[in-house]
Amino acid sequence: MPFRMGPLELVIILAIVLILFGVGRIGKIGGELGKGIKAFRLGIQDNNEDNNEDN
Repeated sequence: MPFRMGPLELVIILAIVLILFGVGRIGKIGGELGKGIKAFRLGIQDNNEDNNEDN
């Protein structure tokens, strides 16, 4: 039988995460994740531009 998560289970997991990390720390993690994704996208764009110049 596959494990299915309903809304109640998701709320419980969210509450546990908030208790363990706190609201401020989760916000910092989200901000750092966003900065990392932005830097990754810029790196890919720069790499594509470098490859196009080589051709």
